[in-house]
Amino acid sequence: MRAILAAFVVAGVVAAGTAACTRSDETRAGAPPSHEVGGGPVGASRQTPAEADATLASLRRLPGTTDVYAMTYTGDYDDLAGVVTPPSASPFGCSLFYASGDAARPVYARNFDWDPNPALVLHTDPPDGHASVSIVDISYLGLPAGVDPLTDAAARRKLLDSPLLPFDGMNAKGLVVGLAADDSARAARDPGRPTVGSVRILRLMLDRAATVDEALALLDRFNLDFDGGPPLHYLIADASGASAVVEFVDGRLVVTRGGPPWQALTNFRLAGSGDAVRKADRRYATIGATLDRQSGRLDWRQSLELLRSVAQPHTQWSVTYEPRGGAVHVVTRQNWAAVHDFTLAQVG
Repeated sequence: MRAILAAFVVAGVVAAGTAACTRSDETRAGAPPSHEVGGGPVGASRQTPAEADATLASLRRLPGTTDVYAMTYTGDYDDLAGVVTPPSASPFGCSLFYASGDAARPVYARNFDWDPNPALVLHTDPPDGHASVSIVDISYLGLPAGVDPLTDAAARRKLLDSPLLPFDGMNAKGLVVGLAADDSARAARDPGRPTVGSVRILRLMLDRAATVDEALALLDRFNLDFDGGPPLHYLIADASGASAVVEFVDGRLVVTRGGPPWQALTNFRLAGSGDAVRKADRRYATIGATLDRQSGRLDWRQSLELLRSVAQPHTQWSVTYEPRGGAVHVVTRQNWAAVHDFTLAQVG
């Protein structure tokens, strides 16, 4: 077993004042999971009963929230297990950026703009992968609306599949990943490659990649399945200051490299877009103007303020990740005065 010590600590709630996305996913490896009513999920857990009990015992509600939780997953899981998730309508949007002008403390930031579903800040440390912290919209695990997993044992057990659906996250090597809707994306199918869901691919990158280049190489080994949800594009960054936007243009995977001093992503196709298109998108233009003015040098508090300036009425969470220090700062439901702090120990 790989030896790794990852600290995932709620440091408290501090005053302060974040970037957004979409929802989707069903994942497949090899044969697709059943879409029939009652087909149910194929469980991801590879835990012993004691590990499952320890995982669920760690579940806690974030202070000052009603339906945002944190949990530490103990033991192993199958990151290619299939999970059936409900189809989704058109997304509202998302905003992400990587401010890498300060090489000593780059910051990755994102707003998740979607329905007001319960969310989970999740720590995982698989035996054969990298430890990570990610955020999951747990409605996709089949939790009934309005049910509190802290008081409902059946709903709580569904959280054992939560590693499968990270909507953004950072691992102990400093790799950070996030997604946003791109209605123009079209991914082709290569019959020689396994197919994985468009959200599940984030889990594979977090578990198996340490750098942007490694994440891109992993992406190139899979077909992505956008069925059941909006098509997506991705912003990937690492502790070195490197970043890349990954998009699917006419079935082709297209990479737009970024890096110092910044790179941003909202909900239009970045590849091939000119200044006029980028300036026409209010969120992208606001992010770009600020990062240009600051030469990409923003700390996490300034990054949260920038996320606040591009938040929409349906922004559900805002988060900043620090890939060189392991700090994670989360704001939920636009309660900008309450920042929930977590730390993931980094491994060089």
